[in-house]
Amino acid sequence: MLLADTTDSVSPSGIFGAQPDPTVWVPFVTGGVALLLVLSGSPWRLARNVITIVHEAGHALIALLVGRRLQGIQLHSDTSGVTVSRGKPTGPGMVLTSLAGYPAPGVLGLAFAALVAANRVTVLLGVAAVLLLGVLVMVRNAYGVLSVVLTAVGLGVVALVAGPEVQSWFVYLITWFLLFGGIRPVFELQLKRRRGAARDSDADQLARLTGVPGALWLLILGVLGVTCLVIGGAWLLEPALQP
Repeated sequence: MLLADTTDSVSPSGIFGAQPDPTVWVPFVTGGVALLLVLSGSPWRLARNVITIVHEAGHALIALLVGRRLQGIQLHSDTSGVTVSRGKPTGPGMVLTSLAGYPAPGVLGLAFAALVAANRVTVLLGVAAVLLLGVLVMVRNAYGVLSVVLTAVGLGVVALVAGPEVQSWFVYLITWFLLFGGIRPVFELQLKRRRGAARDSDADQLARLTGVPGALWLLILGVLGVTCLVIGGAWLLEPALQP
């Protein structure tokens, strides 16, 4: 949530080099596990913290890019989050900032899929850890700090300690999870809106800013998520489907 004031197999060549192609079953197994995780109950509620981190980071990044002054991010134990920025309360910059949260996991998953397709698994893990530390600078509550630190440490350990095979499994899993996990929150938000809850959601803020109904914004967000899933999924599966 946003709040605002007014390929061929290659040999490994180091951290920044290309890693070998995974075994043929890795994309399918990790994709299935990620989908089951997203469709689950309690496991999803725990793993959803990662989606919330990316969601709020999306708001924060776009707020900075459009010239708003970022005040901070809060992440909560119920998997909700708030990003506060200062600047003009209306206009394209505010619209883009409000829009950025829900597509962020899918877009990041798409970027990860591109790196996976280029066999840059270790680079992906290192970049992800650095990005998380960047988010950490703006987090303003204890639970948020703990969530980001634990996630960054986990990524860093896999990047520096795990072997290429383990890294491949982990990266495929987290990439699929971002692609699938970017879609479920849109449906969850629609269910909340039907019950009369979440009246200050990103979709409702976009509706007030643009005059376009919140339901249409939800449709746009869903289409963006599915598009990222289709393209990113194709990139992840391409090596396994090659003759």
